[in-house]
Amino acid sequence: MSQGRVPAALLALAGLGLLFFLLPLLGLIVRAPWDQAIGAIGSPETGTALGLSLFCSLAATAVALVLGIPLAFVLSKTTGNLRSVIRALTTLPMVLPPVVGGVALLLAFGRKGLVGSILYQAFGIQIPFTTAAAVMAETFVAMPFLVIAVEGGLRSLDPRYEEAARALGARGWMVFARVTLPLLRPAIFSGAVLCWARALGEFGATITFAGNFPGRTQTVPVAVYVALETRPESAIVLSLILLAVSLAVLVGMRDRWLGAL
Repeated sequence: MSQGRVPAALLALAGLGLLFFLLPLLGLIVRAPWDQAIGAIGSPETGTALGLSLFCSLAATAVALVLGIPLAFVLSKTTGNLRSVIRALTTLPMVLPPVVGGVALLLAFGRKGLVGSILYQAFGIQIPFTTAAAVMAETFVAMPFLVIAVEGGLRSLDPRYEEAARALGARGWMVFARVTLPLLRPAIFSGAVLCWARALGEFGATITFAGNFPGRTQTVPVAVYVALETRPESAIVLSLILLAVSLAVLVGMRDRWLGAL
């Protein structure tokens, strides 16, 4: 089979596969109440959900940067079974059903959880069903995207730059801060954008661990779910906002992904 020709049967199946992705998006766009879009976006409920989603997703991205970059650095330096175990634990939230992730967070940080019981009994701190819980849920499902991107960047770095810095007298932390991190900026940026987009769209773990409290834990995906029953127009508009953000991320990151192939 020549490289430039595709068999008709494969072409037909590929067309069906493309339609499978396209039709739901087309239905969302066609059925959108465009004449009511401005009013729906401007409603107090929508504005509150949007503001909370931006805050939680940005906070989750910040936490992921603080914890994920060191984790990626450790992953890039380890070998053998230890690396396999760490990578499996790190990437597990990507394939774990989000609702299961929310249940796991409850069992760890709930009032009767492994850590949550200590926090509640010793300090009176209750994490579930708070804004902090929404941030934690989004961090749990989104941080793997950052870790994978940064680890890939670390493995592609030319080690001669770090070796030259050490030869000039720089030591551990200085080499990491002055040489490694600046070279990692593209990988960190792409990972942070992917992490933020995933956090912005998180639903399952959030509603399980943080609940649905307007102004406190009701992010945009949760608001979409609730609005489908009473305000379907607002649900469609909010869905279009999430669709636009996802599309913008995909288009903006396409060159980096294609360059990595």
